[in-house]
Amino acid sequence: MKAILMTAAGKPEVLELQEVSQPIATNKEILVRILAAGVNPIDTKLRQRGTFYPEQMPAILGCDGAGIVEAVGTDVQKFGVGDEVYFCYGGLGAKPGNYAEYTTVDERFVAFKPKSVSFAEAAAAPLVLITAWEALYERGRLEPGEKVLVHAGAGGVGHVAIQLAKLKGAEVATTVSSLEKAKFVTKIGADQVILYQETDFVNSVLDWTNNQGVDLVFDTVGGDIFEKSFPAVRVYGDIITILEPKANTVWKVARNRNLRIGLELMLTPMLLGNVEALTHHGEILQQCATWIDEGKLKIAVSQTFPLAEAAKAHALVETGSMLGKVVLLN
Repeated sequence: MKAILMTAAGKPEVLELQEVSQPIATNKEILVRILAAGVNPIDTKLRQRGTFYPEQMPAILGCDGAGIVEAVGTDVQKFGVGDEVYFCYGGLGAKPGNYAEYTTVDERFVAFKPKSVSFAEAAAAPLVLITAWEALYERGRLEPGEKVLVHAGAGGVGHVAIQLAKLKGAEVATTVSSLEKAKFVTKIGADQVILYQETDFVNSVLDWTNNQGVDLVFDTVGGDIFEKSFPAVRVYGDIITILEPKANTVWKVARNRNLRIGLELMLTPMLLGNVEALTHHGEILQQCATWIDEGKLKIAVSQTFPLAEAAKAHALVETGSMLGKVVLLN
């Protein structure tokens, strides 16, 4: 089969289309013919600095996949040949990822693909859906009627976080960089849109909340934004980040406001081999598939590339200015 191999850490050019052996499904695994693979920022970071398993090279990147079941292992019960599926598994350097024509994945980690969307849209969804779900519903314990600030609401994680928060019954403010993105996030449900290059987001949030602060801030940007968000959170509120806080973070405002700090890394179950948590990821995706088919949740795909042009896709993702997701197609 054809696959994109990461031959070394470096620039996008280290991604090369090559022939490799096709995997075989065993036990509880299904063999999936991949029709689309999502491209996430984690993919570009692993390519730049090396995977979590540098001794196992070359590597096939790509956590997100969508496709059709081609074969099943002897112990598979949920899926059959011909089923359309989507999932987030592999691509960290140990288990081969989804920049390929085929992959195998344990059926417990997989969900039936939403019927109402393309394979490209389905492949764009898993990692960002699981990240936003865990951050808002599990780390942040979001409740109906609460107010949330989502940073970078037009991005991959941000645009699904807005929708998941609205589905929970929350009010949502979000930061964006342009009028085009402002229109997009308004369309998907944002109640308060902040053009952060023109307006101080903390002041905007305090105005919006009668000087109280939001119940929860979801930081998808990192860097200085994490610390700058502390005064935008209400006393005893939550701030969740998907990035590692800077070593020189000044925690005084967070401490004085008694904030609860949450760290979200949806890759943890894969890194630790936690079957229970990976099974939960499959359950999250199945619920989200229902919402997608009911028209309550939409996934934005900004651009697609053929599998062979993975390097171009990585270069685009690294610009960091996209609306929605980038996907590779077989």
